[in-house]
Amino acid sequence: MRKLHVLTAFFFIVSLMLTACSQSSHTPEADGKAVTLKLMGWEASPLETESVRKGLKAFMEKNPTIKVEYTPIPNAQYSSKLLTMLAGDAAPDVFFLGSEDYRAFQKKNVLLDLTGYFHKEYSLQDFIPSSAQIMDIDGTIAGVSSCTVSPVLFYNKYLFKKAGVPLPPNNPDDAWTWEEFVDAAQKLTVKNGGKTEQYGAFGFENNYMTMAEYFSNGGSPFADDFKTAAYQTREIQEVLQSVLDLREKDGAAPEASVLEKIGMRPSQMLQTGKVAMLAEGSWALQELSSMGFPVGVAPLPKFKEPFTHGQAHLHAASGKTKHPEEAWKLISFLSSEEYQLDLVREGLWMPNRQSLYTPEGMKKWYNPDVHPEGFKEMAAFFRDAKPYPNAMVSNNKVGSIITEELDQFYYDGKPVDEVTENIDRRTAEELAKS
Repeated sequence: MRKLHVLTAFFFIVSLMLTACSQSSHTPEADGKAVTLKLMGWEASPLETESVRKGLKAFMEKNPTIKVEYTPIPNAQYSSKLLTMLAGDAAPDVFFLGSEDYRAFQKKNVLLDLTGYFHKEYSLQDFIPSSAQIMDIDGTIAGVSSCTVSPVLFYNKYLFKKAGVPLPPNNPDDAWTWEEFVDAAQKLTVKNGGKTEQYGAFGFENNYMTMAEYFSNGGSPFADDFKTAAYQTREIQEVLQSVLDLREKDGAAPEASVLEKIGMRPSQMLQTGKVAMLAEGSWALQELSSMGFPVGVAPLPKFKEPFTHGQAHLHAASGKTKHPEEAWKLISFLSSEEYQLDLVREGLWMPNRQSLYTPEGMKKWYNPDVHPEGFKEMAAFFRDAKPYPNAMVSNNKVGSIITEELDQFYYDGKPVDEVTENIDRRTAEELAKS
């Protein structure tokens, strides 16, 4: 009997020791009690970073076992730095991914496949067409749309009133024709002797904005399969020449170097009356609405039909993350109605869900302190936008080629037919590599 007690005591002590060892070898993360996710994004503006941090705080309050460490870095070189990190072992768990990089990164097999997670919670039909088409890569989802943004026309209402020029229509169906736009831009251009003190418009020489005008004129910068460029067409050449004429022939737009010389951002040029109209991404409304002047927003002028395109960064995860379940939770939150509505109300984003464009859905985000009068009429402009063409191409070097060639057209005097031929040739060569 005494031996039995001794054996029992021995096994009890051994059991305690094993339990202690077992407990000491488990971290809280391994037990699912606390997981730290590293999130990386770019710093487009302090306002955006502040908005992101506010959203992450809400996520962590709802998910106390997940801690998110957010690192915003400068936008320049973001893509190449992220790819280097993903190729090594220093990648963040979750990150912002530019729409132009999405397909290129997915082809390199560095992204976590989110298809199964996505379809358990969402349907592509829940999203507006441009967001759905960008996310879906032949049935695979490797990133989830954050929101949508589109090129629009911002304007300074005070300058219109001063010049006696009618405001641009808010309803896309009634959008100005290009000729009406040029006429207004000329009337809003103010000269003092040989010096132009106020320009009618700025921003159209940025190809991100101009692409919407290609669609408006019945053109498309790429073939339907996005494997070849199609810049060498009459429709696109006509748009490019019209944009250049706005500066060189009509005298109603400044050269881009004007910004560099006076040290102003486009939004500041609009605020201070250096320009009366600004073609810019819809995200600029967050800043413009806080700048203390009467800002208006309208659809871009049309050539034949009113058009814009839509896109935004996606949220994706590293294929090497040790916490795929938690990474998905964060990605899902970053695309949720709860998260994006705050940013939509502030004017930074537009929603990517179909339901948020119904009359009831729009009540959730429309903010009269931010969204200018008549903004509701523009809702369909964002909802029905075409997907941003560069986001559908599988090689993220194509955009740089196009910009490089167009700079020679706008600033070096190269003829439009030569430049568009070079774009198509160089793009075909680049896409052939992939």
